Amino acid sequence: MISTEHAAPPVVEESVLEDLRARLRGYRRVDVPAGFGWARGVDGDRLADLISHWARSYDWREHEARIRALPWALAGLADAPVRAVHLRAARTDAVAVVLLHGWPDSVLRFEKVWPLLSDLHVIVPALPGFPFAAPVTSRGMSSGDMAEAIANAMTELGYERYVVSAGDVGCDVAEALAAARPDRVTALHLTDVSQYRFLVDPPQDLSDAERAYIRRGHHWQAAEGGYMHEQATKPHTLAVALGDSPAGLAAWILEKLRAWTDCGGDVEAVFNRDELLTWITAYWVSGAIGTSFTPYAESAAKPSGRIDVPTAFTIFPKDLVNAPREFAARFFDVRSWSEEAAGGHFAAWERPSEYAIGIRTAVDLARQRCGTS
Repeated sequence: MISTEHAAPPVVEESVLEDLRARLRGYRRVDVPAGFGWARGVDGDRLADLISHWARSYDWREHEARIRALPWALAGLADAPVRAVHLRAARTDAVAVVLLHGWPDSVLRFEKVWPLLSDLHVIVPALPGFPFAAPVTSRGMSSGDMAEAIANAMTELGYERYVVSAGDVGCDVAEALAAARPDRVTALHLTDVSQYRFLVDPPQDLSDAERAYIRRGHHWQAAEGGYMHEQATKPHTLAVALGDSPAGLAAWILEKLRAWTDCGGDVEAVFNRDELLTWITAYWVSGAIGTSFTPYAESAAKPSGRIDVPTAFTIFPKDLVNAPREFAARFFDVRSWSEEAAGGHFAAWERPSEYAIGIRTAVDLARQRCGTS
């Protein structure tokens, strides 16, 4: 089912953009206690300023044209197609690398990385249920089902073996893919260990560093993890609020883009306003916010044992909860562990050069495993 002729995401109907602008012009600022800034969630003044720019100055069409001009492909089974940015290297025998994004982002997470990987075949799937994804019957998938869909798409695109690089939800998909197809996934590059590893039935023979990590993880969950609990337990209620109000959607995503990046409190040090709004508008025009919650709500079986695929970790200091190497080594064949000086959860966007180095480390591991040059 490979298609490139009509593979790009569809043009957004003008009526959708007109409706968006009307809703933004009618924004009703909610009265909350003053003086808290970002301490209790989104800062009202910064949100109002962003919404004003969104309504009056932001041009989705400019960014849509750039996104649609990417080399998109559609592949996979008819009931679970995958739309992906597919950048081919000049050498047909180049290593293939799959880049898996997370939440609340999209393939745009990797826009700054793929120009640094021009000697590799780079495949960036839009995860099912997320912005730019191909329509699927289920309208969202668990991480395990996503892994299956991506594996089928990779086979159809002609790649029998490939490196997988991921963060956030993408790590869950990468784990499921490597566990199910260790003969296909030649190496992994990860930026974090999925939090379910300490939230659900953690090991008992923990070192002091591992115990400290789990304490940090539970503290983070108590202070910052409310979004995750809501998206996992009552996603349909939340989807109504965020899918009907662009201001609500912007508040929900903006808070995370600021809190999860190494921005020193100023999110526009990492994303300019148009970049922020392109990431947010992608969710609005696709209607994907509700279906993007599916990996949180669909608790598919997680890989229970060790994943014996050579793995390179790149750890960025402002990511959510960073595990120590000994904890990661319980579940992965850790061959490389690099702790960077700067960067956060969206490291591929924040620190593309360092992220690309991690990918190349995984590519070297794959070549060693496969005996290729």
